[in-house]
Amino acid sequence: MHYLLFYEVVDDYVNRRARFRAAHLALARGAVARGDLVLGGAFANPPDGAVLLFRGTSPAVAEAFAREDPYVKNGLVTRWYVREWTTVVGELAEPPIL
Repeated sequence: MHYLLFYEVVDDYVNRRARFRAAHLALARGAVARGDLVLGGAFANPPDGAVLLFRGTSPAVAEAFAREDPYVKNGLVTRWYVREWTTVVGELAEPPIL
């Protein structure tokens, strides 16, 4: 299954994230290496949030990521939530509809 982790962020997020960015990216790269995180990134124009796509059997891996994320721990994320996402087409769909 796929799970989307949504972040809502503080004003001036782009500038305020600088001191936590390396640790955030290290956490994300670790999740990618384990096969948990498929894709992630911030919204642009305006940069007022982010979405990360996780793969797993439950939302637990996405929730654990958020709880450990330096952006969350240091107050840059004002709200986060996880939604199960039913994917049906594309190479990564689980399960794909043929």
